Amino acid sequence: MDQKFHYATITEAIEQLKKQGYTLDFNLAGNRLKVAEQEYTADEFEIIDLYRYEGESDPGDEATVYALASKSGVKGVLVSGYGVSTDEAAEETLKRLHYKYQRSKQ
Repeated sequence: MDQKFHYATITEAIEQLKKQGYTLDFNLAGNRLKVAEQEYTADEFEIIDLYRYEGESDPGDEATVYALASKSGVKGVLVSGYGVSTDEAAEETLKRLHYKYQRSKQ
């Protein structure tokens, strides 16, 4: 997986992505990306870039920042922690997004 940049912190990654137009703050609920009252089907989106952060001493500090975009031009950020309890549908959705991302990098 190629990454264009590496940001020192999750906060820095989010700030820089917002400057690049990834302005929505997504939450994952099953196969849906939610922003306030709006919902999108996650299958409409692709991972444009991602940044992984590992906690030095606490695995609970590990997270991934996703830059997501749809073909219709909707762009936003999703932050997902490792080991966080998510429902099966949300886990499956992340796996599908990762699969599409890896195939696009080949």
